[in-house]
Amino acid sequence: MTLTFEECNEMIAACRSQNVPLFVAYYRRALPRFLKIKELIDSGAIGTPRIVNCQLFREMESRYQDPDNLPWFVKPEISGGGLFVDLACHTLDILDFLLGKIVSVKGHANSQAKAYPAEDCVSMSFMFENHIQGVGIWNFVAGAREDKVEIIGTKGKITFATFGDAAISYYDENNQLHQFHFENPKHIQMPFIQTVIHQLQRNDISSSNGEAAARTSWVIDEVLKEYRTAHKEQ
Repeated sequence: MTLTFEECNEMIAACRSQNVPLFVAYYRRALPRFLKIKELIDSGAIGTPRIVNCQLFREMESRYQDPDNLPWFVKPEISGGGLFVDLACHTLDILDFLLGKIVSVKGHANSQAKAYPAEDCVSMSFMFENHIQGVGIWNFVAGAREDKVEIIGTKGKITFATFGDAAISYYDENNQLHQFHFENPKHIQMPFIQTVIHQLQRNDISSSNGEAAARTSWVIDEVLKEYRTAHKEQ
């Protein structure tokens, strides 16, 4: 949404002062695959959610190894951080949509490859307002690729990827696997844009608003607080 949670609040205040809505393009909230996951959770398919486990691993790409021509999203002065800020925000936002507000966060961040100023590895633990606990690790200099989120409840679990359109895996209370396949729309932001249009024309509510998006920025700020402070002092 912005570089910091503080800037998010400035945007929210500016829009409120002019009585205009603020939308943020966390478009996964409107994609059929994530609406299906929310339907499974809200219907009690996995019982009461208890645990969240997030993993996103990527290899070190060559474009991040030329210090004179780094992409903007690993320049903290432009993006607010590195690939964690660019990619993890989408996982954190969809968890906010599926499970509610994260209210407590503890994390560690460092630069393992030291290829650019931003962090390339982040681990965190977090708790939701409804007492669900979660852990996550994001590494962008690993020798493997992984994109997996698990939501484990008292009667089953759901596994899915934040990116792409891999099958959603639902394990019921008998540990039987059920898979759901959703092909992402050709114009992937179209369902989200439709929710914005409906709010403007019909007074429906789009779930991807400034207040919701700011919550994810708060989580990111909390996780990267120590790393950012240490980097400024260097």
